[in-house]
Amino acid sequence: MTFRTRFFLFAGLWTTLVTGFLAGLPLALRERLPAPIAVHWGVSGEPDNAMPLWGLILLSVALWLLLAGAAVAAVRGGVRQRQRRAWLGASLVWGGVFVACLMLLTVWANLDAGSWSQARSVTWQAAPLIATPLLAGWLGWLLARRGPDESSESDRPAPTLRLRPDEKAVWVSSSGTGTGLVSAALACLSVAVVVAVLMGLGMVSSWATLLVFALVGLVCLAVSTVRVRITEQGLSIAFGPLGRPVRRIPLHKIDSARMETRRPSEVGGWGIRGLPGRSTIMIRAGECLVVRYTSGGELGISVDDAERGAALLNTLVGRTRTTEPQENA
Repeated sequence: MTFRTRFFLFAGLWTTLVTGFLAGLPLALRERLPAPIAVHWGVSGEPDNAMPLWGLILLSVALWLLLAGAAVAAVRGGVRQRQRRAWLGASLVWGGVFVACLMLLTVWANLDAGSWSQARSVTWQAAPLIATPLLAGWLGWLLARRGPDESSESDRPAPTLRLRPDEKAVWVSSSGTGTGLVSAALACLSVAVVVAVLMGLGMVSSWATLLVFALVGLVCLAVSTVRVRITEQGLSIAFGPLGRPVRRIPLHKIDSARMETRRPSEVGGWGIRGLPGRSTIMIRAGECLVVRYTSGGELGISVDDAERGAALLNTLVGRTRTTEPQENA
């Protein structure tokens, strides 16, 4: 049995175990549960919504299978790469423990209640609901890292282009999310304009609504498209349909570049993800231009033809390094 087969076998067993718990626990205690059952609690901690028991079971199982399926689909052929496998392990364990704790808390709150409105209050119990899955996800990350680690794009030699000493080259590429995110951005900005007009007429006085819709609209518009340009001056990244703002990285701050395949599930979603010094501008899944700084940090940008862009950037960086000693001499 191959490692890939064993890994997915354990993933399937875990998925089945969690599914059985989600369906088995409420069914085993159904005689002690009200009908319908409380499924939501307000800020005060008191129940404020209910649904039939079968609806709770179907919703919980569907949510879990969706989480598990999305995690497995995101990794697909990368099981033998430790980083991707760790993400899958963390996602599966976190998701399974989260939905299990959610079901356990719901059943406990409704147990032996005369009606759903008489269910127990839920206040501090929400803290373990958040902390326990996070701890379990961390353990899943550690366990999934065990095993082989095939070489990824980051382990391969940095690609280069052959250029004459006096030859100049420019590389330009872009990527976008399509019309969906742009439409959402324009919708948010339109709502912000309407709110601003209503505020001017004295019909609305909520600055918070205006700021939220305007900010969300601008952010969505900025990350809807990205345009990357590589020249002898360095790397420039233009955001949004208007190409503003622009981030510029000079060549002397770049150590190397490479092409790497990344997915939103691996970096935390779409948009600008990660932490300063190690982040990804995720516009769409697929090939990314990954730039490594001389300081040790990395920046990934999802653009087309990233392999050629990385090769040109490495060539220009190498050319800069060969000319610096001559100038200093």
